[in-house]
Amino acid sequence: MDKLVIEGGKPLKGEVLVSGSKNASLPIMAATLLTDEPCVIHNVPRLRDTLTMIKLLKSLGKVVEFENNTLKITAGKKASYIADYHLVSTMRGSFCVLGPLLAKLGKAKVSLPGGCVIGVRPVDLHLKGITRLGATLDIDSGYIFAKAKKLRGAHVYLGGGFGSSVLATANVMMAAVLAEGETIIEAAACEPEIEDLANMLVLMGAKIKGQGGPRIVINGVHRLKGVNNYRIIPDRIEAGTYILLAAVTRSPILIKNADLSHLIVLLDILEQAGITVTEKDGVIRVKTGKIFKPVSVTTYPYPGFPTDLQAQYLTLMSLADGVSVVTERVYPDRFIHIAEMNRMGANIRREGTNAIVQGVKELRGAPVMASDLRASAALVLAGLAARGRTEIHRMYHLDRGYENLDEKLAGLGAVVYREKE
Repeated sequence: MDKLVIEGGKPLKGEVLVSGSKNASLPIMAATLLTDEPCVIHNVPRLRDTLTMIKLLKSLGKVVEFENNTLKITAGKKASYIADYHLVSTMRGSFCVLGPLLAKLGKAKVSLPGGCVIGVRPVDLHLKGITRLGATLDIDSGYIFAKAKKLRGAHVYLGGGFGSSVLATANVMMAAVLAEGETIIEAAACEPEIEDLANMLVLMGAKIKGQGGPRIVINGVHRLKGVNNYRIIPDRIEAGTYILLAAVTRSPILIKNADLSHLIVLLDILEQAGITVTEKDGVIRVKTGKIFKPVSVTTYPYPGFPTDLQAQYLTLMSLADGVSVVTERVYPDRFIHIAEMNRMGANIRREGTNAIVQGVKELRGAPVMASDLRASAALVLAGLAARGRTEIHRMYHLDRGYENLDEKLAGLGAVVYREKE
C-alpha cells in the first residue's frame, strides 16, 4: 500500500489537463451490457474504479480492450447475469449493472454495493424503480436477485430523503430503454453524468427525452445497437478540485479540458469569496488575492453545490479570513476528514450536519489518514498549501477517482511522491 508524501508551500504553475468523468464512465460502461454489438468509448480515465468495472464486465461475459483512454467492448461467447460480491462490494458505482442485466437477460443477481465509508447509502430507490417496471425481487445472502419475463413502462418517482439519486436514475433508465411502452421518471437526477449516459443510449437507438431535467421520458425499443467513438464528458469534480487547488495555493494554474457550465454554483460561491474564475480559448484561470472571504455553502443534488466538492471547499474555507458554515445535505456523515484537517492546524468543529470553520493563517504538514475519495483530495489540497511535510496514508482512495494525480501535480511543480507504507 502506498502513501503520498507532499512537501507543501511550494509555488505551483503550469497547465493541467482534466480527465474524462469517472461518474459518467461507470454507468456508460454498464450500458454496453444492453447490446451484443461492439462499443468504442473514448476519454475513459484509467482509475481503480474503471479498472474494477472492466473486471466486472469481463466476468459478465464481455471482451474488453483498454488502451490510451479508449475502451472497446464486445460480446463474448456467453453472457452471465451474476455480478460477484468481490467486485461490486469494492465500488458502489458497479451496482448500476443491475438495470441493464435485467433488461437484456431478464434476470440479474447483483451483490449489494460497497465504496467509500461516508455513511449509509441505501439502494432502496434502485429497487423501487425496477419493481415499478415489473421486476420481482429477492434479497438473500448479500445479493439482490431480480427477474422479469418482460419489463413494462411505468410512472416512477425517484425522490428520496436526500434528493434524487444519480445511480438509481441510471439503473432505472437503462432498464426502461428495453421495456415495453413508456416510462416516465419523476425527480430524476439532473447531473451532467446522467445526461451523458442518456446521450450514449440515444446513439445506441434508445428513445429518451428530458435528460438533464427532473422528468425523463423513455419509450422502450426492442433492441439496442453498438456505438462507435462516443466521448465521455470531462470530470467536473476533478476540474473543481483543480480550481480550488489554484485558489487555496494562490497559484497561476491553467486548467484545460473542463466544462465550466457544469460548475456554475462553484464559480458563484468563489466570486462571493473574492476569487475570480475565467475561461478563454478553452483555458481556465483562477485569480485570488492575498486574502479571501468566508462564504457558507450547503450541498444539494445538481445543480446545487456538489457533495463531491464539499471536502475540498472545506480546505479552502479553513484558510479564509473569518467564519463559514458548510452544511451537508446529501451525505450527512461526510465529515470524517475534519479530524485530519485539524491535525494540520485547521479550526473546524462539527455540529450535526454542519461544519463550523474558523479560518486560520496557515496549515502545517502532518501525517493524516484518508477516509474516502474526496476527503483524500481535500487533504492533498491542504498538504500543498501547508508549511512542511504531509503524509497521506491510504493513497488507494485517490487512485479510485483521480487519474495520475501525483504526476499531474508534479507537472505543476509540486514536490509530491509516493512511498510504500
